[in-house]
Amino acid sequence: MIRYGLAFLLSFVFASCWTPLMRRAAEQLGIVDSPDGKLKKHGIAVPYFGGLAIYIGFLLTLGVFTDFGTETLGLLLSGTIALMVGLIDDFGVLSPAQKLLGQTLAALVLIKSGTYIKLSYLPLWVAIPLSVLWILAVTNALNIIDILDGLASGVAAIAAFSIAIANYTAGREPIAFLCIVLCGGILGFLRYNFYPAKIYLGDAGSLFIGFMLASLSMNAGYTRTNLLAVASPVFILGIPLFDLALVMWIRWRNGMPVTKGSPDHFALRLRRCRLSVRETAITTYIVGALLSGTALLISHVSLEWAVATMCGTLSAACLLAYLLLKVDMQS
Repeated sequence: MIRYGLAFLLSFVFASCWTPLMRRAAEQLGIVDSPDGKLKKHGIAVPYFGGLAIYIGFLLTLGVFTDFGTETLGLLLSGTIALMVGLIDDFGVLSPAQKLLGQTLAALVLIKSGTYIKLSYLPLWVAIPLSVLWILAVTNALNIIDILDGLASGVAAIAAFSIAIANYTAGREPIAFLCIVLCGGILGFLRYNFYPAKIYLGDAGSLFIGFMLASLSMNAGYTRTNLLAVASPVFILGIPLFDLALVMWIRWRNGMPVTKGSPDHFALRLRRCRLSVRETAITTYIVGALLSGTALLISHVSLEWAVATMCGTLSAACLLAYLLLKVDMQS
């Protein structure tokens, strides 16, 4: 456990030190998120490149503490591809289709390295497409909730810590270690990203973190007690996946392309309910922690309790979606 604590601390320090440097680099290059009065209502232009600080802190910490086995190298290589796709997109030169293609290539590299959904009852021809779908869903889900100061990074840190617990209890200590290092780096960045944000993740950061969370969450031994716990990673990453589903439903219902930006996100709807930016972020953190706790509980209880817990959680999610849809976003 000392090794975990030291790695967490080192990753936190590395990210904390690199974030101001990345902020200055983004300002000099003009890679900033400028307010437009529509979706982007922050007061001043905020630089990107925060994700690069997390990536560097993550990589340097692993360089100190890890021997780089095949699984770790596969995760790093594919995660780096996801980061590069996001970095190119931060320069504004990728179409949505090109961005999705880059993410798919990163997912295929990961699968080629031997990391994909592995369930005894799932044939390979189902497991591989399902793995790609899961990676793309989580990666883009985290990307779209990066719309409010500290929101995506805080949610990601909670998810990374929860996935670490799941992997550690399943005896997958190398993966748990990667999660802890990732969590430390995200929290080091969150110091500068919480309201009022001095720097944003950018697509490079959100795609890298989303990709890593999707990859690290796939095989954490959730089903040792009951098979229904296979849904545990969906609950751990429930916040971004809920927002992805909500936004896609609203845009489809309104006849809009799902890739077109619009103020349909749950966080913006909470803001319309007179929650401040800080209150919205903290409320989301609490819900994310409760969902992660639910996921870890489901993987350790009997099937009957798992069914009851999941039904209750899904009912609450449906009620929340219904209430959020009632929020007037036009006035």
